[in-house]
Amino acid sequence: MPTAEPPRYGLTIPYDKTPLADYRSFVEEARDLGYTDLWSAEASGTDAFTPLALAAAWAPGLHLGTAIVPTFTRGPATLAMCAATMAEAAPGRFTLGVGSSSDVIVERWNAMSFVEPYKRNRDTVRFLKAALAGEKVSAEYESFAVKGFKLERPPAVVPRILIAALRPAMLRLAGREADGTVTNWLSADDVRKILPEMGENKEVVCRIYVCVTDDPGPVRDWSKMLIASYMNVGVYAKFQEWLGRGPKLEGMWSAWRSGDRKGALAQIPDEVVDELVVHGTAAECRAHIGRYVESGVTVPVLMPLPFGTDPRETVRLLAPGAG
Repeated sequence: MPTAEPPRYGLTIPYDKTPLADYRSFVEEARDLGYTDLWSAEASGTDAFTPLALAAAWAPGLHLGTAIVPTFTRGPATLAMCAATMAEAAPGRFTLGVGSSSDVIVERWNAMSFVEPYKRNRDTVRFLKAALAGEKVSAEYESFAVKGFKLERPPAVVPRILIAALRPAMLRLAGREADGTVTNWLSADDVRKILPEMGENKEVVCRIYVCVTDDPGPVRDWSKMLIASYMNVGVYAKFQEWLGRGPKLEGMWSAWRSGDRKGALAQIPDEVVDELVVHGTAAECRAHIGRYVESGVTVPVLMPLPFGTDPRETVRLLAPGAG
């Protein structure tokens, strides 16, 4: 009988403020600790591809992925070239996670129109599938047109593509057009709600905020600031409403709309933090992460928070086999 592959267990990079030029020891230690995956993101810090390119050279064998690259902020051909380059650097070990991101990142920060994100994601994935397969693409998609593009260096191993999804329509798109989804800001129990929308045998990559600490007070206070910064963005607010968390967050939303930022934080219940942020002792955190996997997450990707235990120590304490 074939041997079952070991479970995957990921880490977000970079996870602290160490300069990338000095990050090699972090990447090598993650590999030696048993992490199987390194996933990057991009919003206002590093871009998504450079940390992975460095990791591909420093720690061959690790699976690498983007969680996520916005479909609006790069042109289709540029995005295809970035994905193909990473797939060439880590053949068979790279997954491209794409998503619409948010109006804040696309419009306010990148001066682009955030229009019909569903169509943009769908059309981008359709284009990428053709382009990464080495086809010459001339197509009139609903959200953009491409005329005569062909990759000069199509990857020998075409990467898997995931779509970031927070609600039913995008989850169904991820199940129909892609290999799975990237998600975040949901509880372990919430995972069971998203799976039926996407269908069976799909990859579910979930970024999980973690903090190892024996004092819940400070982590709750810090996490409330983080939650407020996300949950007042339209796409995340609608996600929480769909998950059924709207009544718990209505007080925060109301205070935020009135300009009372401090009052908004005070309106976030501790139970919301405890549902959305993994915190506690190392043993409690490992058990909580395990519940995400039991609910259907195929690749938990840890994002250590910069308070409580030092992030590097968190990575060690929560490594596969630790404890």
